[in-house]
Amino acid sequence: MKAIIVGGGVGGLVTALMLQARGLDCTVFEQASESREIGVGINTLPHAIQELAGLGLLDRLDAIAIRTRELLYCNRFGQVIWREPRGLDAGFAVPQFSIHRGRLHGALHQAARERLGDAIRLGRRLVGFEQDGDGVTARFADRSGAVVESVRGDLLVGADGIHSVVRGALYPGEGPPRWNGMMMWRGARDWPAFMDGRSMIVAGGMQAKVVLYPIAPGETPGTRLTNWVVCVRLGDGSAPPPRREDWSRPGQPAEVLPHAARFTLPEADISAIVAATPEFWEYPMCDRDPLPRWRHGRVTLLGDAAHPMYPVGSNGASQAILDARALADALAETGDVAAALDRYEEDRRPKTAEIVRLNRVGGPEGVIDAVEQLAPDGFSDIDAVLPHDQRQAIVRGYASVAGFVAKPAAAGS
Repeated sequence: MKAIIVGGGVGGLVTALMLQARGLDCTVFEQASESREIGVGINTLPHAIQELAGLGLLDRLDAIAIRTRELLYCNRFGQVIWREPRGLDAGFAVPQFSIHRGRLHGALHQAARERLGDAIRLGRRLVGFEQDGDGVTARFADRSGAVVESVRGDLLVGADGIHSVVRGALYPGEGPPRWNGMMMWRGARDWPAFMDGRSMIVAGGMQAKVVLYPIAPGETPGTRLTNWVVCVRLGDGSAPPPRREDWSRPGQPAEVLPHAARFTLPEADISAIVAATPEFWEYPMCDRDPLPRWRHGRVTLLGDAAHPMYPVGSNGASQAILDARALADALAETGDVAAALDRYEEDRRPKTAEIVRLNRVGGPEGVIDAVEQLAPDGFSDIDAVLPHDQRQAIVRGYASVAGFVAKPAAAGS
C-alpha cells in the first residue's frame, strides 16, 4: 500500500513517520522549497507527546522545548481563577511541551528525512488529482507552475492546512475560512524567567486576552525564550477576515501595544515584552465549519485541512498528531483502503468536530469569561464569585472531550 501525503507540516510528517513505523509506503509532497522555522510557540499535550514518544522522538523534543509544569487562568488584573499542574506533574506518563512550532517541525522533518529519505519531497505543489477503483493519481508543479511530477498511489491524504487544496477540490463551494472577529498578535523574545520558568499564563477571555509561556531556554542565564500572545476582538465575525490568515504578515507595535496595556500581570510586564520584540506576527482567528465527511473514495483529510480550529486549549497540533496515529493504525489493520479510511473518520471526525464547537465558545478558557461576567472589576474571593466545582466542571469537561485527562485527577484551586 502506498499513501500520497499532501502537506509537509506537523500532521503530514507525523503521518509519514507513523506509516513508516508500520511498514507502509508513503511519500510527502510539500509546496515550500525548504524547511524553515515558521511561527512561534505552541503547546503539545501529553496524549500527543505519547504518540511522538512512541516514534522515539522524546529526547529530541526535550532538547528544544520546555516541560510545562503549571497552567494558570487569570482575569485581566492577574488574579488567579484556576490553576492546575500539567504533564508529568499532573500524573501523565509523558510531559506537556511548550515549544517553538518551527523547532517542532524541524525535529519532525529531520526524523522523517532520516527514516524516509527521498520520500520527503519539497517544492511540490498539488495542482490536481484523479482517482479510480484502483488508486489515485496526483499531479505536482514546481515553483514556476510547471507540472513536474505525476504520482500514483493507493490513497491520498490532504494534510495541507487551513487553505487545503485537497479540501477545496472536495468542497469547491465552501468559501474562505470563518473569522470570529478576533485578531491575534504573536511573538517570542528572550526574557527573564517568570515564576519557576515552566509555567503558562492565560489572562482574559474571548473578548481580550494575553497568553505567556516559555518555549525554550534563553541565550543568557536566568532567561527563557518566552512566547506571548495578545488577542482582541475587533469585529463581530460577520465579515471576512481583514487579512489572510497566515504567519507571514508582520505585526505593528502601534496596533498591539494599546491592547497589551489593558492587562496587569504580577509575573511579567506584557507591554514591555511586546515592545522589546523586534519582529512578531498578526493572525486573524479563523476556523471552518466541521465537514459532513472526510473520505471521498480513496481521498481523505487530516489536521487543519480536516478540522481547522481556534487556537484555544492547546489542541491544533495535538489533534493532528492523534489523527496521524488513528489513520496509520487503520491502514495497517486492513488492505481495504475505503474501510480503513472509514474507520479513521468514524474515530476522529466526531471528536474533532466537538472540539471545534467548544473552542468557539472559549474551550477551557471559558472559565475566565464566566468569572469576568460575574466580577468584571476583579474579586477578593474567587469561590464567592464562582465555586470551585463549577470552575472545575468547565475546565475538566473540555479536557475530557479533547482526550487529555490524566487517570489520577489533579487538584485545581
